Amino acid sequence: MLNHLAIVMDGNRRWARKQGLLPYKGHEQGVQSIKKVMQFCVEENIKHLSLYGFSLENFNRSPQELEVFFGLIAHYAHEGIEVFKQHNVQVRFVGDRALFPQQVKKELEIIEKETAQNNALFVHVLFCYGGRQEIFAGIKNLFGKIKSGELSEQDISVDDFEACLWMAGIPEPDLIIRTGGAQRLSNFLLYHAAYSELYFLDCLWPEISTQHLHDALSYFKTCQRNFGA
Repeated sequence: MLNHLAIVMDGNRRWARKQGLLPYKGHEQGVQSIKKVMQFCVEENIKHLSLYGFSLENFNRSPQELEVFFGLIAHYAHEGIEVFKQHNVQVRFVGDRALFPQQVKKELEIIEKETAQNNALFVHVLFCYGGRQEIFAGIKNLFGKIKSGELSEQDISVDDFEACLWMAGIPEPDLIIRTGGAQRLSNFLLYHAAYSELYFLDCLWPEISTQHLHDALSYFKTCQRNFGA
């Protein structure tokens, strides 16, 4: 059973260039794909959806593009609250919260608060996120708990470490889809993807269709998931 679907949403800017449009138009179209995937998850009873929304490496983009991108996030976050509540969708932002840009931080906190009681679909937006950085932050958090006496160095377990990660309490992804043609994780959920099935699509993120999603689900159902046994 597919319980947790994770997606690397690659190709927004390339889609815009193909159409002769500015990059932000690709991000706008990408929002429509997010809505499509959320609807698919509800229909297929997939409880968790993780979306690679903004990586720490994305901060290397131009200030002008980042300003437009963060403005779009604030706009769609505010616009989407009632839709999320109507469809019983809980939204959580996962990443280095100390780096959340001030122009969107308040909006992200509002959407989390307003959707906290919803439980039909749990959407985890990986924002200001990096897989290596999550592991490093988890190590620092674990050391802090040992130093404070909350945990004993001799008695720490894997569960204790996982509780220190940004994705704590979220089940590991069963299937990871990446659009855009590249076949790599790009610092996405490195700790959590140990036994995830990987499915790569050549289409750009704004081009993803419901048929693509059904094909990915069909592929997942054929996988022999032995978890090393």
